Amino acid sequence: MDRKSKAKVGAAAVAGALVLAGCSGSDEDAAPASARTSAPVSGAASDLQAQYEKVVDAVLPSVVKIQTGQAEGSGVVFDGQGDIVTNAHVVAGAKKIQVTSASGGSPLDATLVGSFAADDLAVVKVSGGSLKAAAWGESGKAEVGQIVLAMGNPLGLAGSVTDGIVSALHRTVSTKGEGSFQGSTIADAIQTSAAINPGNSGGALVTLEGKVIGVPTAAASDPQIGGAAIGIGFATPSDTVKRIVPQLIQSGKVSNSGRAALGVVVRTIVDPQSGQRSAVAVVEVQKGGGAEKAGIQAGDLILSVNGTATPDQTALTSVLANLKPGDTVKVEVQKPDGSKKQVQVTLTDLPGGG
Repeated sequence: MDRKSKAKVGAAAVAGALVLAGCSGSDEDAAPASARTSAPVSGAASDLQAQYEKVVDAVLPSVVKIQTGQAEGSGVVFDGQGDIVTNAHVVAGAKKIQVTSASGGSPLDATLVGSFAADDLAVVKVSGGSLKAAAWGESGKAEVGQIVLAMGNPLGLAGSVTDGIVSALHRTVSTKGEGSFQGSTIADAIQTSAAINPGNSGGALVTLEGKVIGVPTAAASDPQIGGAAIGIGFATPSDTVKRIVPQLIQSGKVSNSGRAALGVVVRTIVDPQSGQRSAVAVVEVQKGGGAEKAGIQAGDLILSVNGTATPDQTALTSVLANLKPGDTVKVEVQKPDGSKKQVQVTLTDLPGGG
């Protein structure tokens, strides 16, 4: 049955329930009191509930709890060799990593295979145990309004499941650094209304077909109240996971990230008078990169890319996250003597990992 047909069945069931609730019958026709105290479950609702249960039974065994000395999060089993996907921020700086399956049992010791902070992804590996690999879907085929389940270990509550929908696609989301993790900017992030809480990081965002289409990474915060914004969470798309993770498994590094880079190392300049961020300063120019070929040098300030102001590293990373290696961009730079000029930079592939 297609999605529209299901919606019509569901609408008909609701209409039927409203009609029944508004009718009254004679005492002779009334149902026994025991029958009247609970509403009948329609076929459509029953089918949906059964599908939820089926997906949870199929996928939850592939979602694990990850504990380190510094943090607690979730992971998703990537393959049958003990490789587990999680967020880089979950395992950043960890001296000890332990993995516990959703069914419980003794924790398994894990080792860090590699991480790619730019997309907030990491791989840890366990030996032994009987972990089940998840089925990975295509996030590029996700649709706004699609029902999804978030599986993980929020607040340490192992094997928790929440539900919601895909609220939006193609978000560019920047996360703040914590401890040794410098933060990340994720392109093509999936926005979801499924509850994402601390500990969900690294878990699974799953379709009703039982396919993982994202790795929950962050929840939005409300700047007015300072707490989490209810119903606004973000996940790294599975298409990114499937591109990055095999490289980490193979070498512990990423050489083909699909992400654009200027070929510079930068830091944010803060005005001592106002405390405002004003630009990014080039600390190092990478040999053979686009910036070097365009004449950008250490000490230059990068003011904008393609007309978009870059007052800090996050702004610069966000602009680049929506571009591709091989693209040519206009970069406005300011030289140490105060003069400004615009240069053309051909972007290269952002390497990383380790």
